[in-house]
Amino acid sequence: MLETIRIEGKNREEILNNFLQENNLSLEEIYLKEEIVEGKLFKSKKTVIEIIKKEDIKKYIKEYIENLGMNMGIKIDSEIRENDEIYNIMLISSNNNILIGKDGRTLNALQLLIHQSLIHQIGLNIKINVDVSNYKDKKLKRLEYEVRKIMKEVEKTKIEAKLDPMNSYERRYIHTIVSENINLETESFGESPNRYVVIRYKEN
Repeated sequence: MLETIRIEGKNREEILNNFLQENNLSLEEIYLKEEIVEGKLFKSKKTVIEIIKKEDIKKYIKEYIENLGMNMGIKIDSEIRENDEIYNIMLISSNNNILIGKDGRTLNALQLLIHQSLIHQIGLNIKINVDVSNYKDKKLKRLEYEVRKIMKEVEKTKIEAKLDPMNSYERRYIHTIVSENINLETESFGESPNRYVVIRYKEN
């Protein structure tokens, strides 16, 4: 379980500053949720702050991953780095192929499980990216190479190209690449997990 620290008081700034000083933390090292509770009868309203330490989130993710590994019969270690509000989680195992799965499906499922668990624990939609042996980076590089070839063909023939279904991250990546070319545009169609991107020539 992730520990959520709940503090009540009259002044938000005072509550927060006292907590940060006592725990030797900065505002960048925590998440907080604030609620104003109206007082009953003659009692004045009060501020309720819920605080979650980012370091505790990392510990929770590590423990969750270890338990997932035990259930899968694999020892899984992890390295976690938080950057720009995204938790980049690198899984380390003696059997990376099992963790990745066919076309990265197991890896995507693990990411979904960890993400849903965090939402359930703290009620915040924290962004995470789970990878194994830089599998996703390598896959994106291959994807970019293929997409740039397709872009040249579409620009030359003016015939639109329908790509294979992809996850939302890969689709966003394609939209970004194609947006570099002022003569081309993209659009997504369909429902997940079969949602796909079309690249077409932009008629002026």
